[in-house]
Amino acid sequence: MRSAEVSFDSDGCAMAGTFTEATAPVAAALLVTGSGRINRDSDMRGLRLGVTRAVAEALADAQVSTLRYDKRGVGASGGDYLRTGMDQRFADARAGLGWLADHAPGLPLLLVGHSEGTLYAARLAGEDGVAGVVLLSGPARPGSAVLTWQTEQLATRLPWAAKVFIRVTRTDVVRTQRRRMGRIRASRADVMRVQGVRINARWIRDFAAYDPAPALARITVPVLAITGGQDLQVPPEDVEAVGRLVGGPFEGHVPEGISHLLRPDPQGTGPRGYRRAVRQPVGPEVLGLVTDWVAEHWQAPGVGTP
Repeated sequence: MRSAEVSFDSDGCAMAGTFTEATAPVAAALLVTGSGRINRDSDMRGLRLGVTRAVAEALADAQVSTLRYDKRGVGASGGDYLRTGMDQRFADARAGLGWLADHAPGLPLLLVGHSEGTLYAARLAGEDGVAGVVLLSGPARPGSAVLTWQTEQLATRLPWAAKVFIRVTRTDVVRTQRRRMGRIRASRADVMRVQGVRINARWIRDFAAYDPAPALARITVPVLAITGGQDLQVPPEDVEAVGRLVGGPFEGHVPEGISHLLRPDPQGTGPRGYRRAVRQPVGPEVLGLVTDWVAEHWQAPGVGTP
């Protein structure tokens, strides 16, 4: 395989990425990263998640070329991260898929999304020209419901001192989150300050209002959905919901003890344990599910025949 730094245009915004060309490729895949200020490899300042980098390496071994790219305002891509909404991020993914189609002519086009990236991958998978889609840690319910579920899950896993503080101050974590979301949704500002931190209010409003179900229902190509059994950011039971919604061949997995970062987390520590978790590689069982699914649907000529 060989990798090259590439760029493509998305409605006048210069996007930067890495094209990894597999030896004798059987397909080409666009990798779409998860939420947060992360780059093409799913890394952010001070936390190297490496999810899309690991997927790209595994797919290269499975003879699949890949394109992964930096978000707007991150890494080498242009634009303003804090002022970018979901429509722009979807446009960026579509532009990336167009670039990949031009540079991998004749190959089946696949989409692999992680977390937030599954929302854009699912939307694109319902369009012509896409052969299959992989949804890693992706929801099947509206964003507002996901945020409430996250808050409920994380509230039960707070450090002991934080639980004591909440009990003493009689703080209702879920109600506090809803009040904060109400303030964000009532605003029209792209950027707001919440507890002294500048946030992308535009994207949060978009996400809270977005329901992925209609896009999932338009998919007629093969779908692989994987969410870890210890995912505290996306409900693992949504894998089953995805299977009910999509119209194409479906394969779903909920690997036991696996977190949102697709790494082992048997104790269900969640985000407060991410810094320790990323010292481990992305779970080989997860990557194996992806590469086995690809091999099942897009084998190299002559492979598996008498």
